Amino acid sequence: MQGFNKSFIYFICLVSAMGGLLFGYDWVVIGGAKPFYELYFGIADSVSDQGLAMTIALIGCMIGACTCGWLADKIGRKKLLLVSAVIFLVSAVMTGAFNTFGAFLVARFFGGIGIGIASGLSPMYIAEVAPSEIRGKLVSLNQMTIVLGILAAQIVNWQIAEPIPADFSSADIAASWNGQMAWRWMFWAAAFPAAAFLLLAFFIPESPRWQAMGSEKGKVNSEKLAAARQTLARIGGEAYAERELQAIAEANADAKEQAGLSTLFSKPFHKVLLLGIIIAVFQQWCGTNVIFNYAQEIFQSAGYSVGDVLFNIVITGVANVLFTLIAIFTVDKLGRRRLMLIGAGGLCLIYATLGCCYYMHITGFFMIILVVAAIACYAMTLGPCTWVLISELFPNRVRAIAVATCTFALWVGSSTLTYTFPLLNKSLGSYGTFWIYALVCLCGFLFFLRRLPETKGKSLEQLEKELINK
Repeated sequence: MQGFNKSFIYFICLVSAMGGLLFGYDWVVIGGAKPFYELYFGIADSVSDQGLAMTIALIGCMIGACTCGWLADKIGRKKLLLVSAVIFLVSAVMTGAFNTFGAFLVARFFGGIGIGIASGLSPMYIAEVAPSEIRGKLVSLNQMTIVLGILAAQIVNWQIAEPIPADFSSADIAASWNGQMAWRWMFWAAAFPAAAFLLLAFFIPESPRWQAMGSEKGKVNSEKLAAARQTLARIGGEAYAERELQAIAEANADAKEQAGLSTLFSKPFHKVLLLGIIIAVFQQWCGTNVIFNYAQEIFQSAGYSVGDVLFNIVITGVANVLFTLIAIFTVDKLGRRRLMLIGAGGLCLIYATLGCCYYMHITGFFMIILVVAAIACYAMTLGPCTWVLISELFPNRVRAIAVATCTFALWVGSSTLTYTFPLLNKSLGSYGTFWIYALVCLCGFLFFLRRLPETKGKSLEQLEKELINK
């Protein structure tokens, strides 16, 4: 980092990563609010309405991910970060304010759009402003803020909700503070970081790589180019700015304009696009996220009571944060490829062992150790490395649309994983389900061993030469 403006770099990256914080919070907060808003809206006995309330945001995620790339190229990364901050703020306020189920669903849908935009945009922006020497660490900050958002939602839900007496009926809960107001404040709490994100985003620069790219007519705007030079100079000095702009110009020499989906799916790019999609989907299909989504069922299957389950969920959240912190300091030292191999191989072994324990009806503390080990393995490898890789694999002219495509694939993977877990668990049992996840991780390990290149320490333009122009 010698010669770089550390305070400026970390400021702009942390502000951008606040999109990840809100993404993580908004993704998880609904779980704590669920028992209370269902009684308030009278949908406690309607499985279809419950499912709609839980999945409507996911539909918004897919739409946000689809439009993110086009909008990021059209209006710029900074303006779209501001748009996502506004969406998060309005959604947080409106979700808690509405008194009808239909309006509640609309607010959750728009919150999902914000998640979809932020999930792809924040790591992409960071990758475009970060020096190559520490790009992995800085993009991993986005994953760190995601898991902090998840933990914050768990803590906020726990602190806001009042204890429920054992003899309370559903009607008592509906009429209580929890049923009338607690679930609202769980959503409203997100408005505070959303407002901070909106305010701070005004003070970060536009992505210099977006500014240095050609317009739709193939021309580079002189004012934007000057602004890009100024930002790069502020990051690493005049020599660094000149070197980066020269590399960007050489990489864009054959590109007359920012490209769309037709270019992305064409021959020079389709192999790296397939690699990015597989990485994104595998991050979900490796199975770790079901531990967060279905923690209650998993721990109860291991022999724990409901009270113990709540404590165990907090343990998984803390482990997620601690080992993501480790990833930040190892991703640029060990490299992306090695960490992805460690993650896939490690989870394969853990899931195989976990399946054997379920099969032999082993319960107790050892099961917690295995679950926390799976969270830890994922948090320091596949979780952050996926976002690092999909933000740096693609050339400047297709990066926005490529990251959006991979993020969309990731959310499709997330939805299929979440949907199929109860079906697999019911038909195959917990042991069969985790053995399937072990097999998926084994396939991922073999694929990465054969096809995944190392990207650490290389500029985005150098990666383009190696992956696209070779």
